[in-house]
Amino acid sequence: MANSTESSTKSTSRYAHAWRALRHRNYRLYFTGQSISLIGTWMTRIATSWLVYRLTGSALLLGFVGFAGQIPTFLLAPFAGVLVDRLNRRNLLVCTQILAGVQSLAMAALTLAKVITIHEIIALSALQGLINAFDMPARQAFVIQMVEDKQDLGNAIALTSSMVNMARLIGPALAGIVIAAVGEGYCFAIDGFSYIAVVVSLLMMTIPWAPIRQAAAPMLEQLKEGWAYVTGFHPIRTILTLFALLSLMGMPFVVLMPIFASQVLHGGPHTLGFLMGASGIGALVSALSLALRKTVRGLTTMIQISAAVFGAGLILFGLSSNLVLSLLLMTVVGFGMMQGMAASNTVIQTLVPEDKRGRVMSYYTMAFVGMAPFGSLLAGALAHRFGAPHAIMITGSFCLAGSLWFTTRLKSIRTIMRPIYIEMGIIQSPLGPAMEDHVGNS
Repeated sequence: MANSTESSTKSTSRYAHAWRALRHRNYRLYFTGQSISLIGTWMTRIATSWLVYRLTGSALLLGFVGFAGQIPTFLLAPFAGVLVDRLNRRNLLVCTQILAGVQSLAMAALTLAKVITIHEIIALSALQGLINAFDMPARQAFVIQMVEDKQDLGNAIALTSSMVNMARLIGPALAGIVIAAVGEGYCFAIDGFSYIAVVVSLLMMTIPWAPIRQAAAPMLEQLKEGWAYVTGFHPIRTILTLFALLSLMGMPFVVLMPIFASQVLHGGPHTLGFLMGASGIGALVSALSLALRKTVRGLTTMIQISAAVFGAGLILFGLSSNLVLSLLLMTVVGFGMMQGMAASNTVIQTLVPEDKRGRVMSYYTMAFVGMAPFGSLLAGALAHRFGAPHAIMITGSFCLAGSLWFTTRLKSIRTIMRPIYIEMGIIQSPLGPAMEDHVGNS
């Protein structure tokens, strides 16, 4: 009995590091509030795509709604990044969350009143994109303030990804049930009220007081400084380039899921929820595997592999007309997508200096969300011209090509990152501490 207890204790302690970011009170509050809100967010995403397809039956308009909801982020994210480096990030997030809740409730009111048209959907989607342009860089940059120990930063990002994908698993499945039972409007209403949890969690945080950072340079000059850093630092430039390609070609697969659910797999909103839920399972497994990592070492290899897995999964999904096989492939797609996203985020956040964090993460937001509107239009146009299965196979091929390109850059990236990781104590110098001191003094 004693041996059994001892074994259980060892097993628990072996994985205790997977949750180490939760020892920070502010991050615990954020994790709790955001977990509730993100379920509503995913319900809205599914409900919006199903509503557009129900009203119009158009693959092109599915793509255009995605474009309208994301193009403001592409246009405004760099300016938002400058403001994030200047303003109180928590206060900015409180404002964006309140506005996002109002937007969802407006969608709910119009849908439940049965007066909503494609024009209102496009306008409200654009408003959400405008809010996201400021919310996403602020959210990314705020993580370091919630997790005081930078050694826990990678774990916080992995746990956040786990949270996102747990919501991605629950939200679409719940949305499918709600849409089938009472309609899309109730999904929007649930989402609108779920933002209360995030606002409360943000207000409950105890953030050490710091003076508002006064800009020493005009906004355009700070924009140029951020751009020069991103384009001049080879590891971040290369990672963001690959990430932008994956966002452009791969991630807009979501806008075509209603077509696969109804035309390819001959289902309804439940099928759409199952497909997105399967993607969420894969992404959740990916995020948990990253949370179990004790160090950021090896993440560049995971970026390379995940892009290949993502692309191959999309190609095979385009070839499938069987529901069970499609669900399995969606799991693979979700795993590859999240592994690349979280690994890229962790490496960039580890490398970037604090005074440029908001601006660099705004370019990360541009690569993640900002390229997606063009991808949504492209995916919609390809599906309109060649059909959804062929569109997915074409975009998946580009993701595979991106993985091969990134492979050719790995050696030079690691050469630059190695001394930075040694200085941060992430990896040990092969010379040893004593020899390092001697070299440093010579």
